[in-house]
Amino acid sequence: MKKAVIILALSLSLNLFGQDSPLRVGVIGLTHTHVHWIFGSDPRGDIKIVGIVEPNKELAQRYSDQHKFSMDIVYNTIEELISKTNPEAVTAFGTIYEHLEVVKTAAPKGIHVMVEKPLAVSMEHAKEMQALAKKHNIHLLTNYETTWYPTNHKAFELSKKENTIGDIRKIVVRDGHKGPKKIGVNSEFLDWLTDPVQNGGGAIVDFGCYGANLLTWFMDGKRPNSVTAITQQLQSKNNPKVDDESIILLQYDNTVAIIQGSWNWPIGRKDMEIYGLKGVIYADNRHDLRVRISEGYDGYDEQVMKLEERKAPYDDPFALFASVIKNKVQLDRFDLNSLENNMIVVEILDAAKKSAQLGQTIRLKK
Repeated sequence: MKKAVIILALSLSLNLFGQDSPLRVGVIGLTHTHVHWIFGSDPRGDIKIVGIVEPNKELAQRYSDQHKFSMDIVYNTIEELISKTNPEAVTAFGTIYEHLEVVKTAAPKGIHVMVEKPLAVSMEHAKEMQALAKKHNIHLLTNYETTWYPTNHKAFELSKKENTIGDIRKIVVRDGHKGPKKIGVNSEFLDWLTDPVQNGGGAIVDFGCYGANLLTWFMDGKRPNSVTAITQQLQSKNNPKVDDESIILLQYDNTVAIIQGSWNWPIGRKDMEIYGLKGVIYADNRHDLRVRISEGYDGYDEQVMKLEERKAPYDDPFALFASVIKNKVQLDRFDLNSLENNMIVVEILDAAKKSAQLGQTIRLKK
């Protein structure tokens, strides 16, 4: 009897240790500069970076010098990293086109995957990734900067749960900056970010995906009835192969939406406006939010909020990733990170690219 109790106690102790120990994570690629985020997150203790895949050793050395990791943990291939370090999860920081290959390699080994936005370059890739994730029972999440904005979550709470502004009729999402070349991204990132194959498109993909992701969340996973888009190339010298200006119009049963993804904003922005029957919510940036309630024709009562960061693990992509894998957090079906949401994002982007190319509205099949 005593022996059985000791074994049970030891089992519980090991289980708790596994739950609380950092998630063992491999970083696949260093050509996406969002990778700085995971190196900044590592000291929190939710994850432990056990290896990095980057065949460009000069690039790896630059990151090593900046973030103080040993070049001994840098490998040439994902297969080598997996065999040497046995990660529980990997994060993809290469081209969007390469996301599929990461999932193809990791999923059959039961290794969970988080990719940078968007999920995939096309529905063809996305469907294959989804099938692999389901077959091998892994989590496949997508990370967006705006997922972690307290303002977006407050806007969702006020409009969807508290009905502060009445039924939603219009949502406008604007994202972007002056353009990759103008803001000085490094050459390794610029090479594929402005490539229609490796990135899947230009600004319509790079920044259009943010709006598609937020709208799918606000619309409770409903797909739009139609997608209409225009693209333009206003910086042909800087972006010779892809669009740098895009506007996407989405039509739902009772709501319309406008997504403006651009590499031509004079000032970088990630903001959203939500218009209801009684008022409007402005999520101006990460921390500043305004609510205006209508008074008469053009009058309004305004409330201004300065929001603090969300509480852990909802303030960091890799902390949340670890919590999901360890069953501490269960994502809602159309959560911003979820596979279900991001399959719809890719569907919207594919339709938008087709619409811009053909010059016509694309109606999505029911």
